[in-house]
Amino acid sequence: PFSSGVKVKYRQLAVHKQIVSHLDAVDAWFANIRKDLDVPFYSSYDIRDFGHKVVTVDANIYPAGFNNICPTDKEASVPLVKRYIERHYGANAKKILVLTEEHTGNPYYWDNIASLKRMIVEAGFQVEIAFPRMRTGEAMTMASASAGDVVAYAAVIRDGRIVVEGFEPDVVISNNDFSEAYAEWGPIKSALNPPRELGWYQRKKSTFFKHYNRLATEFAQAIEVDPWEFTVETELFENFDMGDDASKEALALRVEAMIARLKVQYEKRGIKEDPVLFVKNNSGTYGLAVMRVQSGDDVRALNYKTRKKMKAAKGGRDVEEVIIQEGVPSIVQSEGGVTAEPTIYLVGCQLAGGFLRTHAEKGPTESLNSPGAVYKRLCVADLKVSVEGNPMENVYGWIAKLGVLAIGLESAEMKVQYQNYTRMTSC
Repeated sequence: PFSSGVKVKYRQLAVHKQIVSHLDAVDAWFANIRKDLDVPFYSSYDIRDFGHKVVTVDANIYPAGFNNICPTDKEASVPLVKRYIERHYGANAKKILVLTEEHTGNPYYWDNIASLKRMIVEAGFQVEIAFPRMRTGEAMTMASASAGDVVAYAAVIRDGRIVVEGFEPDVVISNNDFSEAYAEWGPIKSALNPPRELGWYQRKKSTFFKHYNRLATEFAQAIEVDPWEFTVETELFENFDMGDDASKEALALRVEAMIARLKVQYEKRGIKEDPVLFVKNNSGTYGLAVMRVQSGDDVRALNYKTRKKMKAAKGGRDVEEVIIQEGVPSIVQSEGGVTAEPTIYLVGCQLAGGFLRTHAEKGPTESLNSPGAVYKRLCVADLKVSVEGNPMENVYGWIAKLGVLAIGLESAEMKVQYQNYTRMTSC
C-alpha cells in the first residue's frame, strides 16, 4: 500500500468503486483490445492526480528507475519477468543482454541497471550488461550509488545479431531509449525488446496521447464516469522554432485557445484554480525541452534561458515540433506536505511496481521531473480490487494499463516489428 504520510483528497475513492462495480466489463474490454497488440518488456507511466481527474502525463518505454521500486515490488516482479520472457520467446531463452545508455556515469542510473539485472537473474536467466558502440573486447566498470560496481561490455553487431564477446544472448532488453537512431543496428536479427524502432529518434508523444485519450474515453464510458476525468488535452504544434517570431506567435495563440477551453471546463465543474499548460518536445525524454506556461504572453515573453532550453533535446538534437498539453495539478503529497506524483511500472501488461516522485521546491502545477527530485516508497504488489482495499493503487494501476494499451496501438500504427517474438492474446 501507499507509504504512511501520503495524503490525497478523495474523488478517486468514488472512481475506485466504479471500477470495482464494473470490473467484469472492464476486464473484457481490456482483453479485447490487448489480444491484437504487442507490448514491450517493460514501461512506466507518470501519473497526475488532480482530485477532479487522474491521467498519465508521460509514458516511458525504456524506464530507468528500477532502483526506486520498493523491495516488495521487486520481489513480486521476478515471476512477471520470467513469465514474459518464456511466453514471448520460449522456454529455451536463457541468456539475456541488457543494453544500457551510452557511457553515462550517473551512479543512480547504474543503481537502476543493477536492480534490473538482479530481477532478471532471480527469474532464472544468465545476464550480461553492455554499452553500444564500445570497442570489442573492452569492459568498463561503472560505479552505482548503492549497489556496488556494474561491469558493462561492448555490444557489437555480428551476422546481424547483437552480441558481446563470448556471450550470444537469446533476448536483448534495451534500457537505451534510442534518442539516436543507431541506423547501423537496423534491421537486425536479434530479439531486441523494446524494439529500436520505438526509440525517441522517431517516436512521437502526440501519437501516444491520441491513442491514450481514445482508450481513456472508452474506459470511462465502461465504468460510467465522465471521460474528462481520465483524458489530458494534447495538441501537436509543428514547425516549432523559438527563434522565429511567427512560430512563437502561432504557439502563443494556440496556448491561449487551449487555456480558454480549459477555463470553460473548470467553470462547469466548479474548479477555482487557473489552468496551466506544458509545452513539451514531441520526441523527448529526461524532462528536457519542457516549459510551463499560463498564458500566450508567457510564450511571447520567453527569456533567453528558456528559449535556449527549448531548442535542444537529449543528445543535442533540435526540437522541431512540440505538444501543447493541459497541465494537471497534483494533489498528492508526501511527508511534510511535499508535492508528489506516482510513477507506475509494468512488465508486459502486469503491474510491476512504483514509486512516488517528490520535489520540495516544486508546487502542484509544476513538473517534478527535474533536478532535486526525491523518490519515495510506493508499493503496488499487494493491489486489491475490493472497496476496502487500496483504491489509489487500483485507480492508478488502471491508468497505467491504459498506457500500455496505447503503446501497443502506437507500435501498431508505426508498424514496429518485434523480432523472434510470439504474440500472446492475454497478459
